[in-house]
Amino acid sequence: MPTKIEKDAVTGTDTTGHEWDGIKELNTPLPKWWLYTLYATIVWGVIWMILYPSVPLGGTYFKGLLGYSERQNIETALKQAADQRAPMMAKLAETPIDDVQKNPELATFALTGGRAVFNDNCAPCHGVGGSGRPGGFPVLADDDWLWGGTRAAIQQTVTHGIRNGGADARDSAMPRFGADGLLTPAQISDVADYVLALGTPAGTALSDAAKRGAVVFGEQCVACHGAKGEGLKDLGGPRLSDAIWLYGGDKASLVKQISAPRQGVMPAWSGRLTEAQIKMVTLYVHSLGGGQ
Repeated sequence: MPTKIEKDAVTGTDTTGHEWDGIKELNTPLPKWWLYTLYATIVWGVIWMILYPSVPLGGTYFKGLLGYSERQNIETALKQAADQRAPMMAKLAETPIDDVQKNPELATFALTGGRAVFNDNCAPCHGVGGSGRPGGFPVLADDDWLWGGTRAAIQQTVTHGIRNGGADARDSAMPRFGADGLLTPAQISDVADYVLALGTPAGTALSDAAKRGAVVFGEQCVACHGAKGEGLKDLGGPRLSDAIWLYGGDKASLVKQISAPRQGVMPAWSGRLTEAQIKMVTLYVHSLGGGQ
């Protein structure tokens, strides 16, 4: 409780009457300009809360006297943008994908939109610009294609996806040579040596292990990967002679993949994207650098 209000001898300021252990508190109130500013902001806040959406009310909120809605503004802007794009989207939908490039304006529209569709839907797995990601997410900016790199092949893949259980999805399965006992660990090791040798310059002598692996490869792997490991796109069999690997290109990774293969799944985008959007993203992927 205040005891005695007096004037401080050093500063000439009145005290508040509070004293602790001989220390007296000076009465130095906040500047009036600061207080008036504080009161003004409080009044402004109350007015804002009354005019605009503000206070949560259970499952709804106080919408304000002006009826302002930022969500409605965004929805209106999106609809206006969609209406502006509608004629070009319709034209893109009716144009065969190989003919889009014949119309420069339509091609520019498709590629620009395709980049946006790709970044929204594909980049989380395939990386920005189709750079790929470790763990089985293919690079889309090179010339190595599992299921073909033509516009039609890419469109087919985007539309129906890969190994997702759909009736028209791309589908293939590599046997679990080790996990199911189809090959012995020694045979798997030999095949891995031979696969590693596929990427060496022509004329490079094979090791004894690789020679044994070549025999096993010819019996078990040629049907999907080709006689020289060149890959078979109709079956989704990866090329093994280009030093491009989904799950690692060292011997340990190859042994692991041969023994119990990992195989990626891609969703079907039909039903999620419109026909025009699928064409857009197809053309964008085809333009990334490795389109056939």
